[in-house]
Amino acid sequence: MKKILLMCCFVLGIAAASHAQGQRRTPEERAKQLQTQLSLTDDQTAKITVIYTAMNAKMDSVRTAGGDRSAFMPIMTATNDKIKAILTPDQAAAYQKLMDERRARMQQGGGGGGN
Repeated sequence: MKKILLMCCFVLGIAAASHAQGQRRTPEERAKQLQTQLSLTDDQTAKITVIYTAMNAKMDSVRTAGGDRSAFMPIMTATNDKIKAILTPDQAAAYQKLMDERRARMQQGGGGGGN
């Protein structure tokens, strides 16, 4: 019985560690998360999925070209501006709050959660 419990704990630990490795979420997953957090319509979610897909393509090309971290900032800023243009004023304020919280976590070394 102890061996089974120990094995379960070991498997859960491995699963938690692999999840913490910073696996990137797909554009669809990111848009669905925003849909839940901001109460987006299906139309808004679809448009944001397209924006995230384009952002991923641009960021991947910068990565393969050997771009440094500063090369990502204009892409992320443009993406955030495009997303805010789709949102209502209340949603845009809530989105900005999410981005500010993410930025604070990143500055503290805690990761950004993929948004």
